[in-house]
Amino acid sequence: MFSKRLPHVLTRADLALVIAPTVAASARVDFDIAFERMERAVASHRLIEALYEGVSAALTARQGPRTTEDDLIDKLSKGVQARRSRVKAATVTPGISAALVLIDLEVGQAAEMMKNALETDKGKVLLKKGLQELGEHLLRELIR
Repeated sequence: MFSKRLPHVLTRADLALVIAPTVAASARVDFDIAFERMERAVASHRLIEALYEGVSAALTARQGPRTTEDDLIDKLSKGVQARRSRVKAATVTPGISAALVLIDLEVGQAAEMMKNALETDKGKVLLKKGLQELGEHLLRELIR
């Protein structure tokens, strides 16, 4: 993980709130339904670890030679406090679609064949890329 502070700065509840717009847009459901799904999904240890890995990869990619880990986490903390309820939906790419399938699997909304697709080598690569893309989107929305 990028920082031990990350789960304290971007909590499970925060992740549910900031990812819900993307879930709502991709599934074409109301925000409240998407948020409820995300609240159930982030209860999963497997999913929360995957989401934090994606955000960590995005933070690592954003970190420059003069930016410290603490600087980025501090900026993220301020952004979460100021903008978490105003995060817009991410543009759905194949990778983000894979991340959304993982979320749907955790809440029982996806078919078993989708789980099998994510477990292939190609699926694992796509999921990892999608989790990072989702993390990058969240950072763009939260860190100004």
